This record gives sequence, C-alpha cells and structure tokens, in this order.
Amino acid sequence: MITLGWTLVILLFVVGMIGAVYPVLPGVLAIYGAFFIYGWLISFEPFGFGFWIIQSLIVIIIMVADYAVGALGVKKFGGSKAAIIGSTIGLIIGPFVIPAFGILIGPFLGAVIGEIIIGTSWKKAISAGVGSVLGFFASSAVKIALQLAMIIIFLIWVF
Repeated sequence: MITLGWTLVILLFVVGMIGAVYPVLPGVLAIYGAFFIYGWLISFEPFGFGFWIIQSLIVIIIMVADYAVGALGVKKFGGSKAAIIGSTIGLIIGPFVIPAFGILIGPFLGAVIGEIIIGTSWKKAISAGVGSVLGFFASSAVKIALQLAMIIIFLIWVF
C-alpha cells in the first residue's frame, strides 16, 4: 500500500505542476488531493491542524491569485472587462484548438476579440492581448512557486 500511495502522490504532484501552466489540468487541486491520498493509503498521522491550515491557505491564495494576476496583466495594458473575459475563455479553449501554442495564442486572441467586440481600437486591443499573455506568465510563475512550497511543506511534515 505504501508503494501505491507514494506512486499516486508523485503522479498527482507531477500533474499539479504541469497544471500550473496548462490550465486544463487540475493544478493545485491535484497537489492538495495528493495529501489525502497519502493519508488514506499511508497515514494521516503526520498532518496536524497547522498543516491543513497552511496548505488550505496556499490553495485559496493560488486560486485568487490565478485570476487576479491574469486580470491585472490585462488591466495594466489598458484592457477592459471584455478583454479579461475573452482572455479567460481563450486560455481554456486555446490549448484544445491549437495544441502546441494555444496556451499562449488563446488568451491573446481572446483578449483582442473581447476588446474588438466592444469597439476598442486595434492598437489598444493588441495591447490588451499582450497584457493577457504577460499576465498568464506572471500567474504561472506565482502558481509554480506556491505549488512547490506546498510540496516542500508536505515533505517536511512527512519526513
């Protein structure tokens, strides 16, 4: 059971880290789920109240920051709410439509199309698109750092 537990935990950690940059994967929830898999298959004993509070706070911060940092990138480059919505839609749909580059092209096009729909000039729409891509990179960097912190905290608590 220990081997199965660790295999699933490591697999969920890998899926979670890939999910930090590829939004169709569960990301932080996969990492959080790994803690429960460890508990159910190995032991919940190492995890106290403090562990769950710290990890839950990090999950909440990641979820809020994921949206906020991306939206901030669009806003910083002059984008409107339409660009933020378009960018979010593009981020979800892009990887399916253009598998290799959709992760970057999707949010860009989504923001540009969102701005064009509300009558914004092409120049401002392109700027909002650039902001959405930069916001995606910044959001991914924050998620990677915090998710690595979650894994390190887990390992410290277990060992």
